[in-house]
Amino acid sequence: GSTYSSKVFRVTFLTLAVSVAVPLLGVTVLLDCPIDPQPISLKEPPLLTGVLEPNTKLRKAERLWENQLVGPESIVNIGDVLFTGTADGKIIKIEDGEIQTIARIGHGPCGGREDEPTCGRPLGMRVGPNNTLFVADAYYGLYEVDPDTGETKVLVSTKTPIEGQKLSFVNDLTVTRDGRKIYFTDSSSKWQRQDYLFLLMEGTDDGRQVSPSLLLEYDTVTKEVKVLMVGLRFPNGVQLSPAEDFVLVQETTMARIRRYYVSGLMKGGADMFVENMPGLPDNIRLSSSGGYWVAMAAVRPNPGFSWLDFLSEKTWIKRMIFKLLSQETVTKFVPKYSLVVELSETGSYKRSFHDPTGVTVAYVSEAHEHNGHLYLGSFRSPYIGRLDLQHV
Repeated sequence: GSTYSSKVFRVTFLTLAVSVAVPLLGVTVLLDCPIDPQPISLKEPPLLTGVLEPNTKLRKAERLWENQLVGPESIVNIGDVLFTGTADGKIIKIEDGEIQTIARIGHGPCGGREDEPTCGRPLGMRVGPNNTLFVADAYYGLYEVDPDTGETKVLVSTKTPIEGQKLSFVNDLTVTRDGRKIYFTDSSSKWQRQDYLFLLMEGTDDGRQVSPSLLLEYDTVTKEVKVLMVGLRFPNGVQLSPAEDFVLVQETTMARIRRYYVSGLMKGGADMFVENMPGLPDNIRLSSSGGYWVAMAAVRPNPGFSWLDFLSEKTWIKRMIFKLLSQETVTKFVPKYSLVVELSETGSYKRSFHDPTGVTVAYVSEAHEHNGHLYLGSFRSPYIGRLDLQHV
């Protein structure tokens, strides 16, 4: 009897499997895919050993102003006053623990993903000379904001074509000490910030579109915008070197950092600063030791399973995923592993702080050093993290 029932079970199971699989396959073939993914070839991720050895040091961070702000992507300070931009389009000032909205570049309603293009999304933020704030808004462009009055002034609008193309996803910026030059990134000509996952998964350098992903330079005196680098795959955080002779650009999709020379003998040239990183780099900021802090919201575990590496050349799986699931749903499957690394001035790893399950600091986007502490920005979390560097 048991062989008969197991046979029945097998037949039933197979019939069921086929009856589910065939329509599913049919639907999947017919469904449109929002992305046109390109194969990406990544090297095997670096081993998480030595200074990259997993730890729980990021868990020592305290959560500040919890549930009083959401998605504080980038953080700057003027003295002990902090400034950040949040997911609901606000530019806020935190003084003596008090939170105050000083400006908005877009307008309401704000809240959902679909509101972002009109609400605005302040990402990279910097302090220029005379304590003015420079802000990169993903949808509106490059702005100057007066931290006292909250007055906003547009420097580079996304409505103004640059070399015949409009900017679509203004991401981060870095400013020379004299405030003359601003270097900034436009992450994509095709996708806006609300679709960053499409950009990441499509993996193109946008070179097949007319306008590529860019590193640009804005001259605050001549008001000119120049394109410095094209064809980057998700250019993200940018940072001038302490000597201001080069700019580092994080290329998120490729898990690497490129270097573009802005002065000296190499001016106009570019090379690789760090290749094959253990995670996807977001923002990069100076460290007090003359090196750089790099924040990563997703890692490529080795040993372990890296979903990014697994999918990198399997464009058909990426198509299937995005035919069937929304970006929000896909995000839920991404392991919440936060990592901050400190690089030396030559790009070698000095130390690393991990939060392997993103308990304390999830979706870390930036590590900003101030007064012996690392202030940790996040593009989704409802707080700012603060890590005491003396006690890690």
